[in-house]
Formats: sequence, C-alpha cells, structure tokens
Amino acid sequence: MTPDPLAPLDLAFWNIESAEHPMHLGALGVFEADSPTAAAHAADLLAARAPAVPGLRMRIRDTWQPEPGLRAPLSFGGATREPDPRFDPLDHVRLHAPATDFHARAGRLMERPLERGRPPWEAHVLPGADGGTFAVLFKFHHALADGLRALTLAAGVLDPMDLPAPRPRPARPPRGLLPDVRTLPGRLRDALSDVGRALDIGAAAALSTLDVRSSPALTAESSGTRRIAGVAVDLDDVHHVRKTTGGTVNDVLIAVVAGALRRWLDERGDGSEGVAPRALIPVSKRRPRTARPQGNRLSGYLMRLPVGDPDPLSRLGTVRAAMDRNKDAGPGRGAGAVALLADHVPALGHRLGGPLVSGAARLWFDILVTSVPLPSLGLRLGGHPLTEVYPLAPLARGHSLAVAVSTYRGQVHFGLLADGKAVPDLDRFALAVADEVETLLTACRP
Repeated sequence: MTPDPLAPLDLAFWNIESAEHPMHLGALGVFEADSPTAAAHAADLLAARAPAVPGLRMRIRDTWQPEPGLRAPLSFGGATREPDPRFDPLDHVRLHAPATDFHARAGRLMERPLERGRPPWEAHVLPGADGGTFAVLFKFHHALADGLRALTLAAGVLDPMDLPAPRPRPARPPRGLLPDVRTLPGRLRDALSDVGRALDIGAAAALSTLDVRSSPALTAESSGTRRIAGVAVDLDDVHHVRKTTGGTVNDVLIAVVAGALRRWLDERGDGSEGVAPRALIPVSKRRPRTARPQGNRLSGYLMRLPVGDPDPLSRLGTVRAAMDRNKDAGPGRGAGAVALLADHVPALGHRLGGPLVSGAARLWFDILVTSVPLPSLGLRLGGHPLTEVYPLAPLARGHSLAVAVSTYRGQVHFGLLADGKAVPDLDRFALAVADEVETLLTACRP
C-alpha cells in the first residue's frame, strides 16, 4: 500500500490541533453484558480484529518533499497517510477498571490528544460496575476519519454484519505529463468558478460575524478539560412532531437544541432574551457507498438558532425556514461552506496557518450541531448487543459546547461534549434536551 497524500481539509484538521484542543471525534457505545468477563473478552476481540482493518494501521506522517510511489506530487509541507510498520493493536485498545459512570470516565479520556507518531485512534473498554453492561469509547483523529469513515472503521472491529457492497469507482484514464489542450477551456471555466465560489464563501463568512448576540456560556475561553453527557429520546416522538409541523427530522432535532439552550441559559441565570447563536450544521459531500471513503468531504450550513423566541413551534418554524434556504442555496455556497476553502490553501499554508485558523473558529460560529448516520441493523461485539451510542464531536478553540446526534434502533442519541470548566452543569443541559422534546410534543397535541 503506497502513501496517500492527505486531502486539504484533512491536512487542516491535522495542523490546527494543539495539546489543549485535540481534533479527534468519538463515539461512546454501551453494550449489554452477560458475564463479568464480557468487557475483557470485548477488548481481546478489538485487539485481535484491528490488524485486519487497513485503515486502522494507517499513521499520518509529515513530509517536506515528494516521495517515490505517490500517485500525485505533494505540495511542500504536506502529510501522507501510510501504513505503520510498527503497528501494535495493544497500543490502541485498553481495558480499564470498572466504571459507575461511563460518561464521566469518557470525558476524562476525551481530554487526551491521540499520539501523533502512530495510527491516530484508540478504543477504551469500560466494564460496568454492575456487571450487566460495558462501554467502548472509540476515538479517531478527524484527519484520519470523518463521521462516515469512522463508522466504517468501527464496524470493521465489531461483529460481522451484512452491508451493501461498495459501489466501484470508474477507472480514470492515465494522465500524461501535459494536459489535453481540448480540456483547457473547461478547466479554465472550472477554475474561475472555484475562485468565484471561494470569494462568495469568504464574503458570506465575513458578513455572518456582524450583528450577532450569542452567550458567554457558549464561547468561553478554553481550559482543555472535557465533560460528556448523553441523552436518548424516542424517535417516534420526533416523528410525531415532524408529521404534525412538516419539515424534516433534522429540523426538529435542531429546534430541540435551540429550545434546550433557551431553557438551560435561563435556568443558570445567563438569560436567553435576544440570543441567536450561530450554529454550524456540517454536511457530508461523500457518497456512502463509495469504494474509497478516505479524506474528509465536508461543507456546512450556518444558521442562527432562535434561542430568544419563547414559542417552541415558532422556533421550529424558524429553523425549518432557515434550513430550507440553506438547502436551496446548496452546501457549496454561503458562510457555512468555509471548510471548502481548505482546497484553495497550499500545504505549507495549512502548516503555518494552523494556529491562526484554530483561533478563528469562534468568529465563524458559536456551536456545532452535527448528525452522524448509523446503520439500522443491530450492532454487536462478541455477541453482546449495542444498546446506546453517543457520537462526540471535536470542540474547537473558544467553544464551550458541541452537539452530535445519531439515530439508532428507534432512539435518537444526543452526544454532548463540553469544556469541563466552562460548562460544569452539562447534565442540566442534557435534561433540558429531554424536556424540550416533551415541550414540542405538548405543543403539537390538539
């Protein structure tokens, strides 16, 4: 397997990381256990299966010059994804002492950056103190995997399941040293279009920073600590709201976050009046069945959450209208598509500008609200069924809270990750999420 140059957005994620602001995403899965040794058996299985998953053997190595065997020359200061000849799964799979609170233990583990000299992923197995459950915390660096890719890697170490075969990509004709002159007019149009799109995105991002009232609770100075909470709600309840009001399930879930923020800010005394934080809603541009799902393919929508609106149905209507406008414009335009600008930055620019970019996230958005797709089939590890799964998004510098959502076997799981010092009351926000679902249900009843 030859070295694979990191895509521009992967390279950006790799270079904006610091010890206080690790750029890994995660997932906390809770499994049923049928014996006190179930967790240890699960850890053994993960370590035994990991070497057979090629993506888990890949390290990321900084490079400063082109190397033989690469399909395309590297820009100066880039990085490659390549097999680690010293890969040892025991360096990545760890069995811990029994835990009474999976989320509390996982929060401390999420604080720690992944080791950059070896494949950037870890699996932490947490036996339950009651003996009836165990949990696994998966951590993947965002430069190694986005949500879809992380799902593929994690599925490779879980029990085998029947999945659709990947759709093969059509073979590309070999490239010559010089471009075909017949394609130059089209390439020129594409280049000009890309420049115009980049200018449009940059202008929209600049305008999005104007006239914004957020809350200090969402944009406090980062401490490097992490706290995790999770809440599960009934998917049927969400569908009932959607069928009553229209829109999509995602519209309802974003409105739930807006209402929970309002409730939480008021309860802690910060106040929600007039607050309209900018939420970044990532949009994957990857096709789920592509044969090579490597490299982040992300854009996003940016919208103001109507936290200051006291009417739950009005909040939902505002969210729905904003998402409709975003979808009409498409994920390649507007302030939310800033991630696409990574394609226009040379590798050395990512390396030198990483610290500056990491500090600019708070100027662009106030809170991340992302959805992570999961298969509808039941997942198992060593025959033990997965009952809950809470996705966890990275927390950017200057941000206090990130929300990730997944739907699995009739439930919607909200994975909440926060700065531990800025948001010591994250459990109260989790309760506010559940309460907001009930509020919307009540508002939809005749």
